[in-house]
Amino acid sequence: MAGSTNSAGSTGKANSLSERQRTAAAPSAIEGLRRLARTHGGWLVGLCGALLCAVGWYGVSGERYEARQLPYLASATIPGAALIVAGAVLVVGTRRGTAEAAGTSVENAELRRMMGRLYELLVEPEPTDAAAGAGAGAAWVTVPGGARYHRSGCSLVRGKDGVAPVGATAVRDRDLRPCRLCDPGTDGPSAPGADG
Repeated sequence: MAGSTNSAGSTGKANSLSERQRTAAAPSAIEGLRRLARTHGGWLVGLCGALLCAVGWYGVSGERYEARQLPYLASATIPGAALIVAGAVLVVGTRRGTAEAAGTSVENAELRRMMGRLYELLVEPEPTDAAAGAGAGAAWVTVPGGARYHRSGCSLVRGKDGVAPVGATAVRDRDLRPCRLCDPGTDGPSAPGADG
């Protein structure tokens, strides 16, 4: 009796093992069919559409009167054309999805690097050197040997060496003209202590 229960127990284990294998194989088979439908479904839909168009054309060609041709157009040719378009959309969508999933990360990294470089070229960096910071608080600034005075934020003097604040007295004494780009005007406030 002990042997029979033991063999029945092992048979039960074997049955449950084969049952688990079948249930494990079923999802993989279903997944395989889904993968096949994703990769070749568009072509299958397009082929069905082409067959419907052929049947519709054959039916229309055998009828002399337009009234008898309409059922073939409505039931075969027009749905066939729609299936061809749907198949083409599925094929294009599948190809786009596989191209994205194929790992274009190298191309994306290169594109990101190029976009970063383009951004650096197009965007002006903030002034960081001490010369630009020296005239930042002044209303008007000039560069050594320059014939014009500028607003402190003018792009013509930003980042230049030797930018110095200048006051209204120095503008008159040195006969400096206003910058045409930033148009500092003549009635702007002079920086305190910058009359030299």
